[in-house]
Amino acid sequence: MIKSIEEIYIYESPDGGKTVYRRLSGSPTAREMVREDPECQYIEQWNYWRDILKTAKNNTTLSDAIHKAEMIYNLIKNQSI
Repeated sequence: MIKSIEEIYIYESPDGGKTVYRRLSGSPTAREMVREDPECQYIEQWNYWRDILKTAKNNTTLSDAIHKAEMIYNLIKNQSI
């Protein structure tokens, strides 16, 4: 008689430990991220903002929002000096 079933996780890292995923044993595709290198997150966010800035060239609403964000940033930056 089996009294308990233990879930066994397989841990994998495609980039030498910077990003770590886990999946249930026997599940070849369903996985979840356990850890991500903060540097990778920074690069992804940098690329995201690059795309936002490119899109803003042809979108006045987005361009105005970026301009407002820049003004807020400058006000905060000048307060800390």
